[in-house]
Amino acid sequence: MSLLSVVAAVMLVAGCGGQGSQTDCGLDGCTITFPRSGQAAVSVLGIEARLVGVQEGSARLEVAGQTVTVPVGGEAQAEGFTVGVERVTESDVVVRVRPF
Repeated sequence: MSLLSVVAAVMLVAGCGGQGSQTDCGLDGCTITFPRSGQAAVSVLGIEARLVGVQEGSARLEVAGQTVTVPVGGEAQAEGFTVGVERVTESDVVVRVRPF
């Protein structure tokens, strides 16, 4: 692994965090667990992501200032990132964000 790859990997993993949510970041992106109630936002991969709401099996998210609606199991593109919704429960929404 080159020095540049190591630096990029450290920056990627260190670039995840937020209040009111849980993040798990790796080399291929971040998985974010948003609470369904409240206004949680996270900073991941140098951008801000937040859950706007959930309706009829789709999550409405704001990623890097762009709002997208993604059904469970689906993906959307937002400002250079692929955003996928893994699951929606009564208490939380699990989202995957990765660069494309």
